[in-house]
Amino acid sequence: MNTKIEKILNSDYIISFGSFLAQDNEQVKEAIIETIAQKNAEFIYMHPIDNVDLKVYYSQLIKYEVGSEEGIASMLLDTFVNDASEKIKDYLNDLDMGYISAESSAGEEEFEEACEKAEDKTSKVLLVGRDITTHERVRNIVKILSAINKYSDLDVICLDEKTQEQVESCNDEDIEEVEELDSYNGTVVYSIFDEQDCQKLVGSQSFARIAKVQDKDEVYLNYNGQKVKKQFIINDDLYGTVALCPILDSNISFLTENYRYKQVKVEKA
Repeated sequence: MNTKIEKILNSDYIISFGSFLAQDNEQVKEAIIETIAQKNAEFIYMHPIDNVDLKVYYSQLIKYEVGSEEGIASMLLDTFVNDASEKIKDYLNDLDMGYISAESSAGEEEFEEACEKAEDKTSKVLLVGRDITTHERVRNIVKILSAINKYSDLDVICLDEKTQEQVESCNDEDIEEVEELDSYNGTVVYSIFDEQDCQKLVGSQSFARIAKVQDKDEVYLNYNGQKVKKQFIINDDLYGTVALCPILDSNISFLTENYRYKQVKVEKA
């Protein structure tokens, strides 16, 4: 059995951070569901987009702003750290948690609640998705995740193998301060790997209003002089102004490059 899957199945407390789960790894999603059923595991889902497929499984949803993963990682470290090194303690003492919380739209009390849920648990994992791998501040986030792995009860499991290796081998505790958050206003798309629906763009009624498009419209997504054609589909289970943008793993386009969220201009085809 896959070591990561085995760790999930043996856990009784799971935080998922930076992954839309089913579209990233169906096997991981099924393992989470199984351990919830068998061990009554606590499941905390953290992501800018709520996932309707997971609503019946998670006990807490922590939504945060697109791009704020570095700040969220710092809040996780501050919440779950135990006996850390002096460098890590100094880093945490210098953090302005009130500012980071406000910028990321994730309340400090939400993290306190997540910590309380972990009190009587014995095997805790932090599942880290590919949103982190593609983030422009991934090097600093890896340092933070490494500190979480070393100085908390959370066992960090990264879906991306390269990121996992970096977290496990990182000995650099000179963590930089959290960078000021870029704003993602207007119409934002989030790339998910889905071969079956790769011609579609799936969004909420709110997204449709802002983009001035209707259900089943053919649209172009424009980004930095590049564009791709999609059919827009309204999904009433989605909320907010981030649309899901299915892509093929093998596609070479702006949608597969760098950070998975893109602020795009939407126009009717």
